Order: sequence, then structure tokens, then C-alpha cells
Amino acid sequence: MKILIIDDERSIRNSLGEILSDEGYIVETAENGTEGLEKALKGHYDIIFCDIKMPGMDGVEVLEKLSAEGTESAVVMISGHGDIETAVECIKKGAFDFIQKPLDLNRILITIKNATDKTKLVTQNKSLKKKVFGGERMVGESAAICAVREMIEKVAPTPARVLITGGNGSGKELVARSLHALSDRAAQPYIEVNCAAIPSELIESELFGHEKGSFTSAIKQHKGKFEQADGGTLFLDEIGDMSLAAQAKVLRVLQENKLSRVGSDTDIKVDVRVIAATNKDLRAEIEKGNFREDLYHRLSVIVIRVPGLDERKEDIPLLVDYFVERICTETAMPRKTFSPEAVKMLQERSWKGNIRELRNVVERLLILGDDVISAANVRSYVM
Repeated sequence: MKILIIDDERSIRNSLGEILSDEGYIVETAENGTEGLEKALKGHYDIIFCDIKMPGMDGVEVLEKLSAEGTESAVVMISGHGDIETAVECIKKGAFDFIQKPLDLNRILITIKNATDKTKLVTQNKSLKKKVFGGERMVGESAAICAVREMIEKVAPTPARVLITGGNGSGKELVARSLHALSDRAAQPYIEVNCAAIPSELIESELFGHEKGSFTSAIKQHKGKFEQADGGTLFLDEIGDMSLAAQAKVLRVLQENKLSRVGSDTDIKVDVRVIAATNKDLRAEIEKGNFREDLYHRLSVIVIRVPGLDERKEDIPLLVDYFVERICTETAMPRKTFSPEAVKMLQERSWKGNIRELRNVVERLLILGDDVISAANVRSYVM
């Protein structure tokens, strides 16, 4: 852990620095606010101890400038007896805590522990959000994708169920995540289920849970995805591949807001917003007897159709730039650029695999292509 001490009193800097160094922390010091601010902005510090009363730039100014820069360091103000009101104001302006002079070792160590715990929670929260939402965003300025964005913004704050349609790789999952992220359930669980990836004999257990001993491999009680998503959002991807038996149970949950686990007659109440997606024509599946019409009407309060990439080719240059940045950042791969001719060739081809296929093609060209990816590279590795 790296700590910065900003204080105009040498005795405070030295004594606090020695104490924290003995505790195993990496410590740097600054003798005034200007020097401290410069160090804080250039380096990364987990915690910054900053005196309030200093000549020139005081601690309040340092805090305000750090807050304006969006620093992630925990700033702890050091206050004298006459500075308590100011210290309280600093808390309102974003300081993590304040410590009163004379400094007490136990108080300092407790503050460091609390700041560390908070930093860990913030980091974990960011990591979880990145895992859930993939750090992805909807890229493009075409009329087709702008219409989808507008629909998401209108629908997300409501409790309405949404059916997302579109081809494989067109970005249906991203639409579902955006609907959750912009809803009043954003802080609650977001659970995804790929109905096509779960064997039909296990889908009911996966969705509704089971009791111990309800079937051969049920060695313990299991909460299903509906229970896991209680209070939040359940995304049923590839809903058109769900068995009719499971469809009937999903319909009951949507009608009554309650379910029963496999092997149990006890009802469990749930509060879940269901978002479904499919690449199939569900009306045609209804005609074939493969999908329940009553479930279709329950799921399709709002229908959002995600356009295929062939319908929004004007977005390909923006998407290429986005994927180059994202892939190179994730893999530490050297950044390359695409020539205008290469981008034009990508715009001219057909994209049956949609956005997912384009991403794979960009990654392939980054690996195999020249420093400036040319039309010849596209012909060699894509066409």
C-alpha cells in the first residue's frame, strides 16, 4: 500500500512517515499543498494524509482539486483543535475521514484499515459490474441503432417485460444488460440463462430450483435462477428453445409471481422482471406448436428488434475503432490502425454473424495483419 503525507510541519511528516514505514507501508511526503497535489496527481496513492492549515495552498484546496480530478485515493484530513468545523466540511466535500492532532497511532491504523476495506469494496464492485456488463457499450450512430437506444431509454425505467429479437451476434444480450442498468433494479441481481445451452431435462431445475432428493443427482437443495434474480432482472436468452413443460411453469410465475421448486409443493413468492430474447420467429413457432401463444403475449409487452450489421454498415468504421481499442487494451496487444481501403472492404462484405463476427475478424486482423491493416490483409485473412 502506498501512502502520501502532505504537511508543512517536518516533525509531523517524519514521525508519521516513520510509523507507517515500520508498519510496512510505502510512504512519500510533501511539505506543502502545491507539491502534494502535484505528487497526488502524478502517482497512485491508496491513502493521502493532508493537513488542513498550510501556507499557500491549504488542505481544503488540495481536497477540492483532487475531487475535481476524480482521484480514487482515500483522503484523510489532519486537523488541529480549531479546525474541526473545517474538517467536517471536508467530509462533505469527499474526504474519507479526519484525524485530530496530536496524532494517535491506534486511530491512524484504524483509519487506514477502514479506508482499505472501503477501497476493496469499490474495486470489487467495479470488477463485478465489469463482469456482469462486460464493460461493453452500444456503438454506432446509424438511424437503426439510435432507434434501439431511444427505445431502451423509454422502456428501461418501467416494469414492462421486454422481448428482444434479432439474429445471432447482433447484440441482444447488450440490450438486455442496458435495460437492467438503466432500470430502478440496477442495484439488484442480473441473472442470465441461455435456454438453448441447458438440456431440456434440467431446464426446470435450473430455472425454478429443486429440493434435496427430488431426483437422482439432487444431493442438496438448489435455488433456481428465478429465486436468484428476486428483486432484479432475469434474462432468458434463446427463449424459443425452451421446452413446452418449462414454458408452462414460466407462464405461471409471470401470472402469479410465485413458483415451486422441483420436488416441492410449497409456493415461493418472487419479484422478478423478465427480459427474453430469441433469434427465432416465435409466431411461426406458435403455428408449429413449439411455443405457447399465451406465454408469447406475456413476454412481448414491449418488443425491441435489434438490427443486423448488414442493416447498419455505416457503423462499421466506429465499431472497428471500438474493437481495436478494446481488444488491444484487454490483451496488451500493440495497437494497429486500419487503412480506409480496409474499412471500406469490411463495409462491402455481408455479415451473417453480425457484431460478434466483426469483432472476431478485427481480432484476427490485429494478430495477422500489418502495422497498418491494408486491403490486402483483408483479402488474405477475411474475404
